[in-house]
Amino acid sequence: MTEKYEIIKSALLGVLDKKKYAGLREILLVMNPSDIAALFEDLDEPRMPLLFRLLPKELAAETFVEMEPDAQEVLIRSFSDSELKEVVDELYVDDAADLVEEMPANVVKRILQQADPEMRSSINQILRYPENSAGSIMTTEYVTLRPNMTVGEAILRIRRQGVDKETIYTCYVTQDRTLIGLVTVKDLLLAEDDDILIKDIMLTNLISVTTVTDQEDVARMFSKYNFLALPVVDGENRIVGIVTFDDAMDVMEEEATEDMELISAIVPSEKSYTKSTVLDLFRSRIPWLMLLMVSATFTGLIITAFEDALAAQVALTAFIPMLMDTGGNSGSQSSVTLIRALSLDEVRLSDIGHVIWKELRTALLCGISLAAVCFAKIWLIDRLLMGNESITPMVDAVVCLTLVVTVICAKLVGCLLPMAAKALKLDPAVMAGPFISTIVDAISLVVYFLFAQSLLGV
Repeated sequence: MTEKYEIIKSALLGVLDKKKYAGLREILLVMNPSDIAALFEDLDEPRMPLLFRLLPKELAAETFVEMEPDAQEVLIRSFSDSELKEVVDELYVDDAADLVEEMPANVVKRILQQADPEMRSSINQILRYPENSAGSIMTTEYVTLRPNMTVGEAILRIRRQGVDKETIYTCYVTQDRTLIGLVTVKDLLLAEDDDILIKDIMLTNLISVTTVTDQEDVARMFSKYNFLALPVVDGENRIVGIVTFDDAMDVMEEEATEDMELISAIVPSEKSYTKSTVLDLFRSRIPWLMLLMVSATFTGLIITAFEDALAAQVALTAFIPMLMDTGGNSGSQSSVTLIRALSLDEVRLSDIGHVIWKELRTALLCGISLAAVCFAKIWLIDRLLMGNESITPMVDAVVCLTLVVTVICAKLVGCLLPMAAKALKLDPAVMAGPFISTIVDAISLVVYFLFAQSLLGV
């Protein structure tokens, strides 16, 4: 599909270069707004307004929402006031609020000047809510019904008001703005009689969120309950907006990207990789790299402290990388598993005892299995096949015992640190791979040399 789309995109840009605008407009009319928005990524600034002006008003607004902020800014600067007003008037409130958040101050001023008073008020209302909250991603454009309406009256109201609403499938029943129920268009269309009252067919067992609910929790509810829309209420259960499925999907993508960046020891960025400059990538990567580099010097201090033991038993040196890598890998497995479980709300802080017991047993099984294979490998290959006389049964035992203890410690650290981060109201993904590996490296070295001192007397 990607290869096919690239061919189509190349052909369309070729038509634009040949100035065959009538034919290009006909093609654009049957394309999806997301696909049209992707065309603008390969256009230089002078041609962007030209292509955009070929689109009819409604399609232009839908395409504009799907564009990257850089392309949106270029177009806004090229718009006349009347063109900008046409686009803003077609935007849903939540999309307009997102646009205002992305643009520089001078562009925001122009956008708000062209928005009607009701739109400006709704945008300002959304922008007042905390960042990453349900209030910040909701829209105030939804259909409300009264409980004493008949089905016929409700359908007529939807026809009159639904044109400018983001979704009309789910309608919310309110009394003095208090949310008391909901009905779907399916319920209305399948009602036996148009004179049936809404209060007799509405669903009253509602699930809603408040304006300050974390957006990640909101997205999780969409996944759990298969919602198309979710009502947002204030402290007095008065409906103030709804979150729609497309916004929840955006949150899921954003949070997943952020977690992946944190797990990889990268400062999260709002820019995509293709839009990020070398300097942007440098700024996002260097802080964690510096922190991990400095923290990794502790492993050097540990080796220095036990350099006499290494000098007395040189064979021990060869197994340090294997022990550190195995410990880091073991810790990363547990941390990633727990981070995912915490993000899906499968594990709560109250489950810490259960988590420790499960990871402890898993670590013991993994450690014993690895130690058995390691013992056989060292003795058969390093000692017998390679003829390394410095490897004695006791050296083999030190390595294998260290391996068991290291795996146990690594898996406990890997599960406990994400839960500690959760308890401190931090993103558990912060306590991921590189950070845990650094801690486990130090633990494995200390355990290694303590076993060496106890069993080998070095």
